[in-house]
Amino acid sequence: MKQLNLFSKIAVIFLFFASVAYSQSTGDSILHNSHLVAVEDSIVSEAVSTIETDTQSETVFSLIRIGLTLLVLLAAMIVIWLINKLYKKLLTLLPQKTDKYIKSLKFKGYTFLTVKQETTVILVAANVFRWFLIFLSVYLILPIVFSIFPPTREWADTLFDFLWLPFKKIFLSVWNYVPNFFSMVIIFLVFRYLIRFVRYCFKGIASGKLKISGFYPDWAMPTFHIIRILLWALAFVMIYSASPLAGSRVFAGVSVFLGVLVSLGSSSAIANIVAGLVITYMRPFKEGDRIQFGDKIGDVIEKSLLVTRLRTVKNEEITIPNSTILTGNTVNYSSFTENEGLIIHADVSMGYDNAWQDVHQALIDAALKTDKILKKPKPFVLQVSLDDFYVTYQVNAFIRDANAQEEIYSDLNKNIQDVFDERGFELLAPHYEVSRVGRERDKIVRKHESVNAQTDEGANVRTDEGTK
Repeated sequence: MKQLNLFSKIAVIFLFFASVAYSQSTGDSILHNSHLVAVEDSIVSEAVSTIETDTQSETVFSLIRIGLTLLVLLAAMIVIWLINKLYKKLLTLLPQKTDKYIKSLKFKGYTFLTVKQETTVILVAANVFRWFLIFLSVYLILPIVFSIFPPTREWADTLFDFLWLPFKKIFLSVWNYVPNFFSMVIIFLVFRYLIRFVRYCFKGIASGKLKISGFYPDWAMPTFHIIRILLWALAFVMIYSASPLAGSRVFAGVSVFLGVLVSLGSSSAIANIVAGLVITYMRPFKEGDRIQFGDKIGDVIEKSLLVTRLRTVKNEEITIPNSTILTGNTVNYSSFTENEGLIIHADVSMGYDNAWQDVHQALIDAALKTDKILKKPKPFVLQVSLDDFYVTYQVNAFIRDANAQEEIYSDLNKNIQDVFDERGFELLAPHYEVSRVGRERDKIVRKHESVNAQTDEGANVRTDEGTK
């Protein structure tokens, strides 16, 4: 304001002198000129006194500005000193309080960060934060200093805008998307509780409390997982349409790129997923079943969309892709164990000189003595072949526990051996040789081959006609 007054007075003086020069050029009277000279002297003296007064005022204001600048710089130095003081205090206290406040970062036995590593991270973070505060203090001090002096006030506004405008834009963007944000939250909550309701229904189906004709309980959770994925996909589409990324070309380009990568690199994975879905609804087996795939026999311990895992009796884990299972043959030993039971069998070869009724009874008794073999239905025996020298008998028995087949087979074989021993049956596979002499009847030479003794190929017993 004082500068404006100074410039206006200088302009008045300039106009006055111009008018005087004009009047003299037009030939005014001497009296009139003397009057103008008097007025001129008064105006000049008043202007000079005003300039001197403004000069003194400007000097006072300059001293005040310098004092404010020094005060601001002193405050900045104090702030920076306090920041460094706090950082040094942290360096002193941290080693002393490490054992008390800092523990290793672990999860299920795995150590992500040790105490020493965590201490290093804290020190690095504290140092970075210290320099950030120092930089922020210096950056905020500069606009304050520049705003003290009128010629540099525009610089202060510019520096302040550099810091404030990004936050202002972020704030305005967030404020403009507040209605859409509430829409996104409502969509998320609706779908979340809808999925909870669907889970509750399918858990009821899986537990047998809710029954739907033609829908098996073991379909419940796989179907729920599919429906959950579809519902979350629908929720994502609705939320995305209300998000600020909906019109972003960058996000659209990244989405297309990821889609191409997935389509090129997941053909076999997609085939296994489709096969897993087909297997789920075909129900060839379920978790816990004893199955045979190819030459591999084991219990199903995991059935996912990608693979099926088996555990053999030797405690080996076998991983089979679902697409391979879908194109192969699978034998399920556990399908009918709950109702009819699984039939196990053992083959025994006996000579023709043993009555088949006695052999049948011995095999049935051996089966009934075996643990985990059902008494009802009763075991039965089949004569599967009449060979040249012996008969092959097959004992069949029902069991419920298909996963214990090896143990049951072992016990059954031991009991067959014990029962046959008790009843005087030899577990042999006899062979016969026929020799004809003239017109006499055939003379039979029997050669016994025992499973527990060496074969004596030279021992031949010849019987004449009529010898008993």
